[in-house]
Amino acid sequence: MPTHSPQQAEATPRGPSRVFAVLGGVASGKSTVSRLIAGDDGVVLSGDAYAHEVLEAPDTRVWLEQTFGPEAIGSGGRVDRGFLAGIVFEDPEQLSALEGWIHPRVRARMQADLEDARARSVPRIVLDIPLLMESEALSGLREQVDHLVFVEVSLAERERRAGAQRGWAPGEVARREAAQMPLSEKRNAAHFVIQASGTLAELERDVRALLQQLGV
Repeated sequence: MPTHSPQQAEATPRGPSRVFAVLGGVASGKSTVSRLIAGDDGVVLSGDAYAHEVLEAPDTRVWLEQTFGPEAIGSGGRVDRGFLAGIVFEDPEQLSALEGWIHPRVRARMQADLEDARARSVPRIVLDIPLLMESEALSGLREQVDHLVFVEVSLAERERRAGAQRGWAPGEVARREAAQMPLSEKRNAAHFVIQASGTLAELERDVRALLQQLGV
């Protein structure tokens, strides 16, 4: 069942639309929880999807080549995300440079779509942004969130999922998360915590309970 976090009071909704943000570690199931919260009449704004659009933009490819070298662009002309990950998750300065380019552009795209969804009175708008809490460039989005939901799954299970679903080597999840805000801080900031180590049916049940609790 979803649990309420005692560290922070629940925000007061500011209109007919409720804005959720889903937090959690790598491979915790944030995207699945986001889709379940949105339901058929809501919308999910995915940070990963926006970041992919920004990465493949012509001006970004030029910047990546200038900053990280021609190897940043693969033989097919698309960004080599594996190459970039190998660099930026080993060098905080390189990671900061990449995020400094990507995050403001993600924010602008997401803000425009958030405003559009509000204008249409979409009942549930879900922000699925892995780095929402630690990125200053995304702070303007944080201020518009009504409900923060943390998805909790053990590191061992997330490592297993990342290996099965993404082909990641053991330890890769922990290596990437070492460059991010500690999950304990994100959990403490959340209004609600949902356990996502069980079955999909159990997860669906817990999300329904959360929405019923909130009256949405």
